Amino acid sequence: MNIGQAAKNSGLSAKMIRYYESTGLLKAAHRSDSGYRLYGQDDLHTLAFIKRSRDLGFSLEEVSKLLTLWQDQSRASADVKDLARKHIGELNQKIEDMASLRDTLQDLVEHCQGDHRPDCPILKNLASGGCCG
Repeated sequence: MNIGQAAKNSGLSAKMIRYYESTGLLKAAHRSDSGYRLYGQDDLHTLAFIKRSRDLGFSLEEVSKLLTLWQDQSRASADVKDLARKHIGELNQKIEDMASLRDTLQDLVEHCQGDHRPDCPILKNLASGGCCG
């Protein structure tokens, strides 16, 4: 199938498929006599694996490691589990960071009168860089 068909079947854009190929996540596509990229079922499975990994928030570097582990039938599942656990830790840290941002902004909103006066603690906080009251 051509890149348009591969894109449609994988749920990825043709641009992303070309990008994954250029980074080495996806092996170089076979080419037709006229130079068009051609993809098979194995390529679609790899694209589905990449897409799902990215949907779960894995970085490109992590996806590369996961692909290597997936393709290595002699690998230990402990290696995969370790990588997933590390990713969970990173996700938990991001969640904590986002919750802290939300709480700070919520506090600022609660202290803003939101009336016709120009005084605004939200803008004061932004102008101060979040310091100095």
